[in-house]
Amino acid sequence: MPNRRIVLACAAALAAPHLRLARASSGPLRPTPSQTEGPFYPVSLPADTDGDLLRNGSAVYQRGTPAWVEGTVVDLNGAPLAGAVVEIWQCDHAGHYHHPGDGGRADPAFQGFGRVVVGRDGRYRFRTLKPVPYSGRTPHIHAKVWLDRMELLTTQLYVADDPGNAKDFLWRRLSAVDREALTVPFQSGANGLTARFPIVVQA
Repeated sequence: MPNRRIVLACAAALAAPHLRLARASSGPLRPTPSQTEGPFYPVSLPADTDGDLLRNGSAVYQRGTPAWVEGTVVDLNGAPLAGAVVEIWQCDHAGHYHHPGDGGRADPAFQGFGRVVVGRDGRYRFRTLKPVPYSGRTPHIHAKVWLDRMELLTTQLYVADDPGNAKDFLWRRLSAVDREALTVPFQSGANGLTARFPIVVQA
């Protein structure tokens, strides 16, 4: 049976050829805005850290709304950042994280954290859950980018047109331009619900 990491990598190559990064001008790209890490980054990484958060080991997560989160990681000149590591983490369908600070209440079938290595084309892809709100926060997915063990970016991805955004204290602090960079639609397509989140970092 093919390794799930290989399957995900092949699917990304086939399904995401249309991903593009728009330049506001002929100059350098604008870096993706950073945001707080929050309290629920894993204390220790789970045993399963691949790009499919809907499977945790042999457990299959069947709650919530499945979605793909995909994009590219490039530098300020638009060059793919091969070898970069993208991490995401988020709560389960009931708003719980795999973290002792959240009482260990997360669904054990939900991986909750994933990481992928960016290839030569700069692309990454995760199979996960469309984020849901929890007390005090609008739906969001946390993300980090590393290169050679150096943290280049920590940020959060928000859901376009979610009614909770305007009430969220972190989203409200963003400028209009930064909101546009971090707030993306989850759109239905041939491969299911997909959010496309391009990332620009200063390497």
